[in-house]
Amino acid sequence: MEAEATPSASPEDIRRAATRGKVRAHWVPDVHSPEFAAEARRQSLLAAQSPEEAEIQAFIDSVYVWPDDDYSQ
Repeated sequence: MEAEATPSASPEDIRRAATRGKVRAHWVPDVHSPEFAAEARRQSLLAAQSPEEAEIQAFIDSVYVWPDDDYSQ
């Protein structure tokens, strides 16, 4: 798609027209892979062993309303 310059088109309008419709790809991890599960477990164990873990969890518990139904979890 070529951006066309018109007498009233600003440089910003031309740039937007040139990039409109282009596919933008974003990498996301495969949350079903064994490697992802292993890394998530490794990081959660490190967090659980942190000296600040109890204080951080107390803060989370104080500001988050945990759902008590089967559909929200």
